[in-house]
Amino acid sequence: MLLLFLVFRFLPAIGAFLLSLTDYRISGKWDFIALDNYTRLLSDKVFHEALLVTVTYTVIFVPLTVLLSLGTAVLLHQVVWKRGFFRGVFFLPYVTSIVLAAVIWKWIYDAQDGLLNAVLGLVSIGPIDFLSQSSTVLPSIAVTSAWKGFGYSMLILLAGLQAVPKSYLEAAMIDGAGTWQRFRYVTLPQLRPVLFFVLVIETIGSFQVFDAMYVMTGGGPVRSSYSLVYFLYDSGFKFFDFGYASAIGLVLFLIVLIVSLVQRRLVGRDD
Repeated sequence: MLLLFLVFRFLPAIGAFLLSLTDYRISGKWDFIALDNYTRLLSDKVFHEALLVTVTYTVIFVPLTVLLSLGTAVLLHQVVWKRGFFRGVFFLPYVTSIVLAAVIWKWIYDAQDGLLNAVLGLVSIGPIDFLSQSSTVLPSIAVTSAWKGFGYSMLILLAGLQAVPKSYLEAAMIDGAGTWQRFRYVTLPQLRPVLFFVLVIETIGSFQVFDAMYVMTGGGPVRSSYSLVYFLYDSGFKFFDFGYASAIGLVLFLIVLIVSLVQRRLVGRDD
């Protein structure tokens, strides 16, 4: 396992860093340019826009997914009848192709024939072109991604709920604590390590968003859904500027690392 990690994770990461210090092109020619790619990033307006889109998307997606996962896990924890069936139903979207999910939700959001606008039309609202308006495109994609991926975090949180000692909850009940008080002061503190894990993996996933935006909007309208990974993809595979694309990837890694450390400080710390 260590060998596989070195070959497929560690060495490519070193290669990406070295590549970011060059102007490597598809022709195979390159020159060592040190930190010029990183200096170029600092003054690149498109990079700033992509970073803002990615952060905005993360702020919408992560709380939505965590709350949806936690709420569903709590409900499943209370269910005894057919628990395995419902767990499978909620987990099913996670194993569905993101491209397939994006195509389905693109139809749901369609302004003319979409299911969502048909429902809104029953109460005289709309039609709303969710994917063609800057104010609605990121929340719409975040809902799609949350629906697609919440099942994994749900299972992790469900396992955490089942690991909470029943004696703690029984003691709180004897002391007169209500349902919300038991959840707030007993269950949530016990879930802190699990919540920290879920927050980190969902944050990493949100910063790496690409597929849904590529399929549903193509980065539009007017780069309103143009993420950092989309920018990296265009730089590397559309303009064949591999050194610059590698620099984008390294900066993205540093951003995710810093955010994860902040989350570790706020959520994952030990009392």
